[in-house]
Amino acid sequence: MTIRPGLSYHFFHILWSGLDLVFPPRCGGCGRLGQRWCADCQRQLVLPPEPLCEICGEPQSVTGICEHCKTTRPAFYALRSCAVFKEPLRPALHKLKYGRDIGLGEALAWDVAVYLDSLRWHAEAILPIPLSQQRMRERGYNQAGLIAHPLSRIMQWKYLPDALQRVRHTRSQVGLSAVERRENVRSAFMAHAEKVQNKTILLFDDVATTGATLHSASQALMSAGVSRVYALTVARALPKYGLDRIEQLPSRSLY
Repeated sequence: MTIRPGLSYHFFHILWSGLDLVFPPRCGGCGRLGQRWCADCQRQLVLPPEPLCEICGEPQSVTGICEHCKTTRPAFYALRSCAVFKEPLRPALHKLKYGRDIGLGEALAWDVAVYLDSLRWHAEAILPIPLSQQRMRERGYNQAGLIAHPLSRIMQWKYLPDALQRVRHTRSQVGLSAVERRENVRSAFMAHAEKVQNKTILLFDDVATTGATLHSASQALMSAGVSRVYALTVARALPKYGLDRIEQLPSRSLY
């Protein structure tokens, strides 16, 4: 492991640790009192089953690039996810997104950093997928940013949350087909060239399903002069696998 967090992250972590002493948290995965994200839940994280498409990161039966990426290559250079979107990660991300469990973001960031370190990607800045103004008003925070911000401190990369903007409100992607998802987020983002031009960017989100949102955001970044976009999410939803098959996936743990 080559992770060497700077003082910025250590101060950030001490702040959250102090709040934990005053307001004892419960684990986002199992609800156990005393930790925001316990060691038992960490050990249950299951990596997406290999082989993965070299570009979109979708599990497939053979190595190389999947047929979809061969015909319609995404705008990002590569997409990877830390773990399968299943228990205990699924309830944790739901609590972060809908339950206002904002301290969970800092706790999950370390797991993301461990996985990111294994990829040997080198970026200059981290950008979270932005929310629309309407959704930001409704929720009050960007759940992707709650992880991306401490992740940037751990990796000692720049954090540029304002470099990418969602210029129109889009409906939730839940329940949409792959084609509908891509159409839903088409031209939904705008990047500020003066902040990202000629940079290698890590684009971050909480969950990837088809990668449509990450593709659309990457298009905006590339149009603004970004050199390369890596896309990373905490979890990968695997719609081609039924829940029973997901439970039976060969264990490939992060730890």
